[in-house]
Amino acid sequence: MNFKSAPTLPVACVDAQLFTLRNAYGMRVTVSERGAALVSWWAPDRYGRMADVLLGYPSDAQYRGNPSYFGAIIGRWANRIAAGRFMLDGRPVQADVNDRGNHLHGGADGFHCAHWRGVMAHGGLTLRHVSPDGEGGFPGNVEVQVFYQLDDDGCLSIEYQATSDAPTPINLTSHPYFNLNGGAGDVGDHMLQIDADYYLQIDPAGIPVGRAGVGGTPFDFRQPAAIGPRLRWPDAQIRLAGGFDHCYCLSDDAMGNASALRTVARVYDPGSGRQLQVATTEAGLQFYSGNCLEGVQGRSRQPYSRHDGFCLEAGAFPDQLNGQHAAAVILRPGQVYRQTTVYRLSLQC
Repeated sequence: MNFKSAPTLPVACVDAQLFTLRNAYGMRVTVSERGAALVSWWAPDRYGRMADVLLGYPSDAQYRGNPSYFGAIIGRWANRIAAGRFMLDGRPVQADVNDRGNHLHGGADGFHCAHWRGVMAHGGLTLRHVSPDGEGGFPGNVEVQVFYQLDDDGCLSIEYQATSDAPTPINLTSHPYFNLNGGAGDVGDHMLQIDADYYLQIDPAGIPVGRAGVGGTPFDFRQPAAIGPRLRWPDAQIRLAGGFDHCYCLSDDAMGNASALRTVARVYDPGSGRQLQVATTEAGLQFYSGNCLEGVQGRSRQPYSRHDGFCLEAGAFPDQLNGQHAAAVILRPGQVYRQTTVYRLSLQC
């Protein structure tokens, strides 16, 4: 891609700058100012052959809308809010609705299509964005910063910070689509493990309706299991979403509070030997199996097909604003929102 700068144009028309992080073993991650998005991640397989393990678009033009949210930072609210409505300090708030009558991923003009400002410093990349009061229907001016760093162990750290001048919901996540075989096939043979005993069941619009145990269901990834066969289970929740698009509860903390950074998921591709580990401070992990990728034109000659990539998005619980623990996801003046998620790519012999 060639994202040239054109400072004489309005910000919305300026092509976003690209930054590349590298480690000592040839691994490289490219990040765009558009949506602070992870554009590519080149990594070796067990034979030393390099491949890009991320799905994405061929140019900045597609990232300006990014309807698939490829690689982007999501905000102000990642995941869904039922009907886009919630109460904040006793008054109703109406956020934008853009998915079956609900709010999804910050709305049509969320953080995923904003032009962030990036600076390489302190061994990594810092990107900043200011979201004005009323954007997406949310109150308060919010300043958000994301710091990316790639180390020699293959760990891509994402550290988030945000402040606001008025009470407002905040729930940020990263939305990369992974395919550990580098696009040689779909992700059906990827072996997934998620350290969670419970997940959130959903209604037809993707809104959680209750917590359920994973035991005896296709959602039980406490031991590694191939994704593909689970997609074919005769399960009502799988049929409802066309695959997986569900949040896993990573701890018994019903408040959904953040905790210490810990590894919560692993994915292994037998063909390439690549392994992805996910560590996070967050209480929820959305597993999405690329159910809506059919026909999306990415960087390859052929459009993507269904289940050509998967997402593991760490954050608060979907629609938590309409539950009894809504206060845990409200950012108030004087407070600092913090979140850390680490994706680690390595080889398993």
